[in-house]
Amino acid sequence: MTVPPLNAQVVVVTGAARGLGALMARRLADRGARVALVGLEPAELKAAAEQCGPEASSWEADVTDLVALSAVAQQIKERYGRIDTVVANAGIAIGGPLLDSDPAAYSRVIEVNLLGSVTTARAFLPALTETRGYLLQIASLAAMTPAPLMSAYCASKAGVEAFAHALRAEVAYQGVKVGVGYLSWTDTDMVRGADQDDVMREMRAKLPWPANRTYPIGPAVDRLVAGIARRSAHVYAQAWLRGMQPVRWILPPLVAAVGSREVARMAPRLAATAAARLRPVGAGGAADEASRGSRAER
Repeated sequence: MTVPPLNAQVVVVTGAARGLGALMARRLADRGARVALVGLEPAELKAAAEQCGPEASSWEADVTDLVALSAVAQQIKERYGRIDTVVANAGIAIGGPLLDSDPAAYSRVIEVNLLGSVTTARAFLPALTETRGYLLQIASLAAMTPAPLMSAYCASKAGVEAFAHALRAEVAYQGVKVGVGYLSWTDTDMVRGADQDDVMREMRAKLPWPANRTYPIGPAVDRLVAGIARRSAHVYAQAWLRGMQPVRWILPPLVAAVGSREVARMAPRLAATAAARLRPVGAGGAADEASRGSRAER
């Protein structure tokens, strides 16, 4: 099947109010796609959509709310007549040891990153089936390798990777393609928020090169958009991540050996600063927390 050019496609991006999602939407629009930005922050979404041209639109929805997201999917389809590609990008993160974490915040990371991706697929697959479209699930280096102090994020990203691989086989006969996008540490609000924690930043600096670098967002997004244009099964925002696939089996025992020593060394500082890690990091995490609080008050 011939892949339609981006300038003939309607592309939905979740988690698009800022950072990776907003820039992806803009770069897709630069290549002629009509883009629909979905997220939690209406003012930021509207501003991001305005940078994508007059045919772009913004839609407020929580990716964990199937009723709301299904309604948005139907409204986007009614507006544009079709949906060709969906990028499941929405995500949040917390850091720190499991036993120091707030159980509700920990569970919310799994809910947004993993179950939110499942909900996104449920809401948009009917439209993608009609167009024989493409779903790109954004995962992470965290799907390939475990990282101490990031168990919620690692579990959620390993989960979405497995989910996308399983889903690919389910929907292939309907002409729908499913891809997985992998990123290392990229200069987003989430990573900048995590780096505000001195202990977590120091822990990350101990990672081996090239995993200890923060990569510019522009080239990462360009690689993701190129993968979307090809409807690739695997898209690597940093080229070296491709080389991690054949050796990923060795990473868990290696991390267990090296990471355990670092966690033991930092244990007193982690305990002393535990209260600062009870909420999701970055502006996106704060937006999710504010949105949940607002809904609870209604």
